[in-house]
Amino acid sequence: MEKIFYGTNQNQFGELLLPEGEGPHPVAIVIHGGFWRKRVTLERMRKAAQDLTASGIATWNIEYRRTGQEGGGWPGTLIDAANASDYIRTLSKSYPLDLNKVVTIGHSAGGHLATWIAARHRIAKDSELFIEDPISILGTVSLAGVNDLEMMHGVHHYRDKVLSREPDNPTAELIGGSPEEYPTRYKHASPVELLPIGVHQTLIHGALDIHVPIGISDHFHREAESAGDSVKYVNLLTAEHLMLTNTTSPAWPTVKEEVLLLVNN
Repeated sequence: MEKIFYGTNQNQFGELLLPEGEGPHPVAIVIHGGFWRKRVTLERMRKAAQDLTASGIATWNIEYRRTGQEGGGWPGTLIDAANASDYIRTLSKSYPLDLNKVVTIGHSAGGHLATWIAARHRIAKDSELFIEDPISILGTVSLAGVNDLEMMHGVHHYRDKVLSREPDNPTAELIGGSPEEYPTRYKHASPVELLPIGVHQTLIHGALDIHVPIGISDHFHREAESAGDSVKYVNLLTAEHLMLTNTTSPAWPTVKEEVLLLVNN
């Protein structure tokens, strides 16, 4: 495992793992969740990355600036995810990576970023998030992904209201406020707003998830299909949120199989 910086900030780095053999190898950009907050790091996805690499896929497990850190939130978190992905072009000059087979896989907030990376070629040129000539993505695997930011904001807003508690809304922290305050930011940062993406999307969600409601993936699946995208939806009836990245859980073989299907398509 090699820690490589794609930027100058201490959180702008990734861990590159290469499988056995000469290559060139397909590449999975691996993105951790944690509601974009600083307390969760790429360590959460490390074992998943190692297992994918053992199955023949090079993995680029990325870190990024998160809310609660200088430069995190809007637009730094998303810009970091974009720059980390584009950095694969630089890595390919030193490592045997197949740029024609680059996929993204992310969990929870990382699922949002994974889908957004695949969709960001759709962002308007006048957006703060626009970066010219993004790396081409073959497909994306979203594990309980927050692919509708407005809906996720509404879920937390409703929860706080019902429980009569102080606002604790990670989506608002990422974007800087509510959908009413920043409609354009939500439009440019939310994958559901960027449909059709034009690449294959695999959505995997556990029916027992109490952190990211499965209804978000239900809704995104319908919207993506209606927009004409190729999308596969896997509803794991006995899985909860964290099982999707736990390599010892019954859910993991399904996750790995879908990633392998994507890169071998």
